[in-house]
Amino acid sequence: MTDDLIFGLYIFALATFVGYQVISKVLPLLHTPLMSGTNAISGISLVGSLVAAGSEHNRVSTILGFIAVCAATTNVVGGFMITDRMLRMFKAKRSLRATDSVGPPALARDGKGPDR
Repeated sequence: MTDDLIFGLYIFALATFVGYQVISKVLPLLHTPLMSGTNAISGISLVGSLVAAGSEHNRVSTILGFIAVCAATTNVVGGFMITDRMLRMFKAKRSLRATDSVGPPALARDGKGPDR
């Protein structure tokens, strides 16, 4: 094996280990905001995969680039869906509708207690 290949595998293994250690230490409460923050990084990887797919070096690089485009697109869309769901949780509740009762409950016909 060449030195460049060994160096690349070493960097990949180190990045995998460090990434796992960082993500495993994140509290579950902070996971969704962290996911929404990584959408920008996923967008950058989408642009890189588009460049790889369109560079036409050879057939293998085009196929791998296409797979990378599909994976990055799925990641970006899923991240935005999760972010949208998270933001909907924090929106204020809508005001009461016209069909909802407002005020004290109506009294029964005998005047004793609420009408049920």
